[in-house]
Amino acid sequence: MIDLPELPPGAFAKPDPTPDRLFYGQPRLVTHIDCGAVAAVTDLYRTLLPAGGTILDLMSSWVSHLPEEGAYAAVIGQGMNATELSANPRLTRRFVQDLNADPALPLDTASIDAATICVSVQYLEAPVAVLREVARVLRPGAPVAITFSNRCFPTKAVAIWRALSGADQARLVALYLERAGFADIAVRDLVPGGGVGDPLTAVVGWTAR
Repeated sequence: MIDLPELPPGAFAKPDPTPDRLFYGQPRLVTHIDCGAVAAVTDLYRTLLPAGGTILDLMSSWVSHLPEEGAYAAVIGQGMNATELSANPRLTRRFVQDLNADPALPLDTASIDAATICVSVQYLEAPVAVLREVARVLRPGAPVAITFSNRCFPTKAVAIWRALSGADQARLVALYLERAGFADIAVRDLVPGGGVGDPLTAVVGWTAR
């Protein structure tokens, strides 16, 4: 809480306090948002991720939602389940790491051209520490795209996330990025709520040039 002293005690507590490695030990080869939301994520990546760049897909799984035509120098995936990561055909490098146990990324400083976190930010117990590491490994002026919907594993989402919704969650993610040192931050409502499909919001931060 040292990074976010204005939040209440217990803001990052979870209903299920058991180690995350136990919860994520079973592979889940499913998508956690519907086709419309997936398409919105891909469209965002199409405009944001640099062609020929090195991409970091944090909290990844068996699919990264990258545009099919996207050609990247490398796509590095971090996740919690080796089977899921091995099934992801877009990853050129993969590693299993529990960011709640250890936020330090095994990557060189200023070695990444863009980073993504798709529908997973709600599970981070020390989000500023993780995003500070993301800022460290990103090159100057590089983006991180954090997307989220209204779906989650409720027993593993932190309390502050479950207490908020919609625009307030976007403001929370923007606060994470601000405290992590990102220079510019933008909120994008990719799929508005109130329709028949899953809503989707993106909060994008850029490192200083």
